[in-house]
Amino acid sequence: MYKAMRKINFAIVSGFILMLLSCGGKEPDGNLISVTIEPQRYFAEKIAGDRFTIHTVVPSGQSPETYDPTPRQMINIGKSIAYFQIGYIGFEQAWMQNIRENNPDMKVFDLSEGLELIINGEDHDNAHHDGHDHSGHHHHGGIDPHIWSSVSGARMIAWNILNAFITLDKENTRYYWENYNELMAEINETEARLVELISPLTNRAFIIYHPALTYFAGEFNLMQLCIEMDGKEPSTAQLSELVETAEKYNAHVVFIQKEFDRKNAELIARETGCRLVTINPLDYNWSEEMIRIGEALAGE
Repeated sequence: MYKAMRKINFAIVSGFILMLLSCGGKEPDGNLISVTIEPQRYFAEKIAGDRFTIHTVVPSGQSPETYDPTPRQMINIGKSIAYFQIGYIGFEQAWMQNIRENNPDMKVFDLSEGLELIINGEDHDNAHHDGHDHSGHHHHGGIDPHIWSSVSGARMIAWNILNAFITLDKENTRYYWENYNELMAEINETEARLVELISPLTNRAFIIYHPALTYFAGEFNLMQLCIEMDGKEPSTAQLSELVETAEKYNAHVVFIQKEFDRKNAELIARETGCRLVTINPLDYNWSEEMIRIGEALAGE
């Protein structure tokens, strides 16, 4: 039902966009760049400084897995000289072909380029130590798209953004390099704080509703146990199994994101005695949010 409704919405919005664009008013803005999610805007603004304006398509509080843009947002994309895609997230899988076809002169940069991507269902130590796959959500193509929720992902995103800006505005190469180096220093400081928080932990399992921290878990040798199963609500049997696994590995925290229903997360927290902590991996301020997640794992 949901997929059918989304196809209908896609057709309606696409048709409305084409009608609006045919009426004119789609002159590109030489300083406008579109990105999919807020963490991208954070990195892009750090490097762009005052040279570009960054437009985020998926609003704060909305899920980029299922979001459908408004006609006004698509017009803003059409006014952009470039689009920085995060890689394989649901919104981009559904809309990037349409965006490219309607904006043939707009440059598109893939910020996941060069990063070792995680294929959901692979035998990752951080995902399933007990023989059961708790890595959770399978995305289009099977690739976990949450690359920004890790230090190595942040570094690669920053590198790709640097090169994109140099491609778009070669005259200011030195300016972008200086901003990039400042951002890298911030990322390094964030990593140092995370290592300080996480390295001493003896209990390295955590529970999360939507598997947004797969790369983070792999980076810091943590076990991510997911409530959501392949993008669906878990069955009673799956919830019971998750409780057993969480108790076996002595998990202490359940993470819930504001885009998702709290009911099952609250149930798991009660059954396991874990703390329920709301996080926002889609928050604009990447460094602050990553440290906040580390502090929650450390019980601070």
